[in-house]
Amino acid sequence: MPKGILHNVAVKGMACAVPKTVVHTTDSFATFGEENVVKFMKMTGVEQRHVASDKQTASDLAFVAAQELIKHLNWDKDSIDGIIFVTQGPDYPCPATACVLHGRLGLKKECIAFDVNLGCSGFVYGLYIAGSMMQSGDTKRFLLMGGDTSTKGVSPYDRSAAMLFGDSGFATALEYTEGAQIPFCYYSDGTGYKSIITPAGACRNRDTSSRERREFGEGIIRSDYELYMNGAEVFDFTINEVPAMLKKFMEEFQISQDSFDLFAPHQANVFMLKHIAKKAKIPLEKLGISMDRYGNTSVTSIPLTICDAYGGKETGTKRILAPGFGIGLSWGSNYFEVLAENCLPIIETDDYFEDGGIAVD
Repeated sequence: MPKGILHNVAVKGMACAVPKTVVHTTDSFATFGEENVVKFMKMTGVEQRHVASDKQTASDLAFVAAQELIKHLNWDKDSIDGIIFVTQGPDYPCPATACVLHGRLGLKKECIAFDVNLGCSGFVYGLYIAGSMMQSGDTKRFLLMGGDTSTKGVSPYDRSAAMLFGDSGFATALEYTEGAQIPFCYYSDGTGYKSIITPAGACRNRDTSSRERREFGEGIIRSDYELYMNGAEVFDFTINEVPAMLKKFMEEFQISQDSFDLFAPHQANVFMLKHIAKKAKIPLEKLGISMDRYGNTSVTSIPLTICDAYGGKETGTKRILAPGFGIGLSWGSNYFEVLAENCLPIIETDDYFEDGGIAVD
């Protein structure tokens, strides 16, 4: 399996942004019934979520986060050599949203920019991709960015997904730093690709006529153009594969319970997170939880949890154990240090890219 250490790569800071609009889970009483909603809240822990406007995209949120982070770190934009945008909700089918962000941020032309199509594991995978490019020393500073407006891709009548996801974007600053180390490990199981999938809307099922929503079971009404998630399969995958990965990872790199300050896993389901921590022998007091207020924020969930824990609250070096897991199926983990004062408080914004609505003649 891909495992090892990213040498001379350091996480210098991170920022996250969410829409200003808040939707409470209890608002769904009328749609799904009070009993079902209360049961959902107890299992997932989601009490509220931030939801983007029609014009607001994941890149808008990540852009605001990046601007604030660059300003906070006092980085010269001409010193940034690369930008990766991790998302499953790009601005356009083409070009890459990273190129749009490159232009909006005003970065130099001598800069690599591309997208990565990943969700739940996207932060840890993105960190590896960017870090691998930096190890040669030719790329000194990198922006790992990402986000999803997942609420745009789920049916409001799908009880399994409609109350779960929140919208967000993030930016993480990486810098070539002699002696810095980031241990990593990664896994994939593509036989489970149907466990979380949007079947139509790309090139595979272009001729489907199933744009109309239909019932797949009690409380589950959606179209083929909206997200499908097999909850039972995802649950089994998570509670079996993720704790096993963490045990191997911690043993391989001699990471003890005292080695890290925060356990910041992808925010999939509070019940599952506690189960993972218990099986991996991780103290619950080190478990970071943000999904109660922000929902499952896909690729942003790890940096959002870190910023939620430290933004404007603490100072000093913090050691983070950060596993990501989900869609693909894919999973992996990073272990890194970051200064708490460089993890910015979560930003709320309604900003969007007014020039993004391009009419092509």
